Amino acid sequence: MEKAMIFFDIDGTLYDHQKELPASTKSSIQALKKAGHEVAIATGRPPFFFEDLRKELGIDSYVSYNGQYVVYKGEAIFTNPLDAATIEKLTEFAAKRSHPLVYMNHETMRSNIADHPAIEESLNSLKVRPPENDPHFHKERDLFQTLLFCTEGEEKEYSEAFEAIRFVRWHPSSVDVIPAEGSKAVGIKALIKKLGFSMDQVYAFGDERNDLEMLSEVGHGVAMGNAPQVVKDAANYVTKPVDEDGIKHGLEMVGLLK
Repeated sequence: MEKAMIFFDIDGTLYDHQKELPASTKSSIQALKKAGHEVAIATGRPPFFFEDLRKELGIDSYVSYNGQYVVYKGEAIFTNPLDAATIEKLTEFAAKRSHPLVYMNHETMRSNIADHPAIEESLNSLKVRPPENDPHFHKERDLFQTLLFCTEGEEKEYSEAFEAIRFVRWHPSSVDVIPAEGSKAVGIKALIKKLGFSMDQVYAFGDERNDLEMLSEVGHGVAMGNAPQVVKDAANYVTKPVDEDGIKHGLEMVGLLK
């Protein structure tokens, strides 16, 4: 079979709902690599949120921060930081509404408000400890993503006020803040260009709204069975849910595994 490149989202795709890696998923990825395919991660998470997973799977190439920080074999090949002036305005806008922020670069993260329950609740859902507090962390350094903590629907006024950034909900208490033109699809294009793949040779697996562009633009988009309908509609295929050997089934469905 022709060599392919396969991208996997993490939460709800590689990881099940308990943030565990199913045994069938791990063995399937090992089989892909043994067959000579390129395997990478495409996630909204920062690099420091999935180091252990990369080591477990032997994956050293990834699209992180929803496409804003792309690494091939340990080397950053594409970066798309948030505009500093826009983040300063966002900080002031959110403060007037008592909405906390978490600022994130490629190495770590800091919150602008200490000990906020929304920060703790949402990050605990990823089994990640809340960050230390540093309200000035966003100054004089590149940020590749910011987390805004607000309830569903409240992000609408932010979207109307800020044209240069996008707000993508990932938790009932939080949204990702990324550049308006940014997406996993943009990061994937940067990586496959370096490696010489065409989009027809690219497969992607995902389950959430931040996967929409990725699933619709790659040659073979596969939605997990646990994905909402809008995500399934954007994909070419729909596999079983993550906790029903969804990755293994999906790879067999598209012919990458037998």
